[in-house]
Amino acid sequence: MDHRFARFALGLLLALQALAAHGQRGMENVNMNSQLLGAVRAGNAARAKELLAGGAEANSRDRNGDSALNLAASRGSTGLAEALLAARADANLPNLAGVTPLMAASYAGSGVLVRRLLAAGARIDPVDRIKKNAAVYAAAQGCADCLLALLQAGTAVNDRLDAQLTLLMWAAGQGQEETARLLVERGADRSLRDDRGKTAADIAREANHAKLAQLLAP
Repeated sequence: MDHRFARFALGLLLALQALAAHGQRGMENVNMNSQLLGAVRAGNAARAKELLAGGAEANSRDRNGDSALNLAASRGSTGLAEALLAARADANLPNLAGVTPLMAASYAGSGVLVRRLLAAGARIDPVDRIKKNAAVYAAAQGCADCLLALLQAGTAVNDRLDAQLTLLMWAAGQGQEETARLLVERGADRSLRDDRGKTAADIAREANHAKLAQLLAP
């Protein structure tokens, strides 16, 4: 056999072996990332930490674009979120619908997690595909602790959102007296009107929340 050909064949074989090994490691990483997402969905913090320690990517995402942190936030799972943040998970990574971990935690009603995400650098200003921000979810879901944390972080109490709706209007429409009271105490303007000319009291009344409508009357 020609020595030059033999050296070429050996070099090609070694290159193919290296490529195969690299591909195998890539598949192992993909599998670990998938397992991490599964562990977070199952609320298995111990397994999630084990996978992160083994090299799973903290910012792994599923087909909906939900990161592991977004999934943990939607469960209100502070333990899982802490593990992911310690592994450098991005506190602002949205899913395909624009929902961030802070929005997910606000919707889940976890004031503790909202504060932890804010401490990790979560931004209060992003809005999702349906033009809601974290404060809207907190107000509409009735999580006063979440809303207080967001107001303390700089959310404007009279912020005008899509259709000129205010946080007070969102709380009123969902009959959330606790968050509505918090907003009023923090200086929410009850006389503001949306793009239909309705006040928060009007919105509460139309949603059959008579007691709240009386509270919010300008």
